Amino acid sequence: MIVAMSQSLSKDAPGSFSESQIRILLSAEKMFAQNGIDGASLREIAKLADQRNPFAPQYHFGSREGLMRAVFAFRMGQLEEERARMLAEAEAAGREHEPRVILDMIYLPQITLVDGDGNHSYANFLCQYLLRERATWFGDFGTPLPPTLVRILELLRGCMTHLSDAAAQRRLVSSSLVFLHFLSVYGGMRDGQEGGETFEERLWDTLGQIEKATLMPLSGPRVSVS
Repeated sequence: MIVAMSQSLSKDAPGSFSESQIRILLSAEKMFAQNGIDGASLREIAKLADQRNPFAPQYHFGSREGLMRAVFAFRMGQLEEERARMLAEAEAAGREHEPRVILDMIYLPQITLVDGDGNHSYANFLCQYLLRERATWFGDFGTPLPPTLVRILELLRGCMTHLSDAAAQRRLVSSSLVFLHFLSVYGGMRDGQEGGETFEERLWDTLGQIEKATLMPLSGPRVSVS
């Protein structure tokens, strides 16, 4: 089961958030990344977002959990346009069923998500978000997903028919954590070389690693040899 965004949840699209709500979401993302989802102060988030009401996050999003899920939904909505463009391009070329093309559509747009300081706060936030989820249905992240991402995940699931839903979801989350860690560590090293590697070399190698790990046959337990 892949959770799609219904019409009733269209308010989660980035364009439907008010200016104040967007400031709160971006401030929350930054504070969650720095201090942890449970450790960040909602009052400090309100202050960072220039809200006179210290309870503004609760007023707009209900709770810490609601705020966390709104950050996720907001950012996923922001990536829809680029993912739709990439999907249309892949379909026009007849390549929409190729695993690497699918994984590129999932991960590459996330490189553009930086905070006001140019840091990948979203990558740090999303790592924490994914580690909190324990869903075993493929594509279930606790928050409805926008339609293009749902379609892309359906294409990926079609490449993983040898896996159960639980195994496919575990692979997807693990691969996402690998990419997000890469982005957190190397995302700021976009110019020149670091340690003999360019950002592009690291990026393509990481995506190659993810492709192999995501699609490999299911491994059984080791059998001890006496």
